[in-house]
Amino acid sequence: MKEVTPSEARAKIRRYCAYQERSHQEVRDKLYSYGLHRGDVEDIIVELISEGYLNEERFARTFAGGKFRMKRWGRIKITHALEAKGVSPNCIKIGLKEIDEESYVEALAHLLREELESLETDDVFVARHQLSTYAVRKGYEPNLVWKEIKKLLPD
Repeated sequence: MKEVTPSEARAKIRRYCAYQERSHQEVRDKLYSYGLHRGDVEDIIVELISEGYLNEERFARTFAGGKFRMKRWGRIKITHALEAKGVSPNCIKIGLKEIDEESYVEALAHLLREELESLETDDVFVARHQLSTYAVRKGYEPNLVWKEIKKLLPD
């Protein structure tokens, strides 16, 4: 990619941020990919924040809510994804508050019921193990997963 001037980068990055919510790290990486130097990058980041194009808390809320609703990710997976994007622990907590507790448990129960229908075993212990592995991989907390599995497949 050819290097761009800081003023060209400002225009490009505003469009990039206006298109969808971005984390500070995503924007920083994009600006560096334009060939800008650290000082210019940090100046542009400060401008974007002051102009409202960049807001880490808003990004965390949008990301967490979207991953939960669209991909049915659990809190653990969402937390790890936000950490990988360089989001602060405080903003991660705020983002996770977007997920209503009742909806969260309902989503897990629905996910487990769907997965149970697709299993090809009659052994209740094998089914429980496969369900728990699946739900934990989706990022749900193990204690909550087991509580819901016991409701679905009682002793």
